[in-house]
Amino acid sequence: MRRIVLTIICLVLAMSAPAQEKKILNGFDGGMMVHTGYLSGTLDAIGYQAKGAPMGIGGVIHLHLGDHFRIGTEGYMSTLRQRGNGSYLKYGWGGLLADYYTVLGRFQPYAGLTLGGGAMTTLLMFEEPASAWAPIDDTRYHKQGFMAIDPFVGCDFIVAGPMHLTLKVDYLCALSDAKLLPHGPRIYIGFLFYH
Repeated sequence: MRRIVLTIICLVLAMSAPAQEKKILNGFDGGMMVHTGYLSGTLDAIGYQAKGAPMGIGGVIHLHLGDHFRIGTEGYMSTLRQRGNGSYLKYGWGGLLADYYTVLGRFQPYAGLTLGGGAMTTLLMFEEPASAWAPIDDTRYHKQGFMAIDPFVGCDFIVAGPMHLTLKVDYLCALSDAKLLPHGPRIYIGFLFYH
């Protein structure tokens, strides 16, 4: 207990020292992004091949550590429509991230990794309803959680001062039940605001 208290006191004193040459925390940024891409994979339990372009939205927030490192968190919702009849695979996922960035004029390339997880909900209808509110017998529903890592690369374009346009590509990799999770690259575009 004494070590924890001493560590906290040392950290507070170090962060409040008036004549520091370099700040540990160099601000923060955050914003929203929309995404699409291409996912594919087989749902082995029912022998169904899922594929297509997902559509989704989400957001990110970073704390800047020094001049080139950021840590933060992100979360997204992504829907992969199937069969043209209301069937879908829906992902909600997020986690903690770390990345490295550099500034080249008005461009700010970055690369990093998110560690986290989420859930996938699947609703597949294999026949068309005869009329409104008619029951559909051949329907499958499933929900499962998963842990995942998500490597990504991207680049900001500094529009004006604190406003950045960002473009990012990632590849969500499930660490558990990977067979049930269609995978592939996603591309994101959005705005980040720096402070």
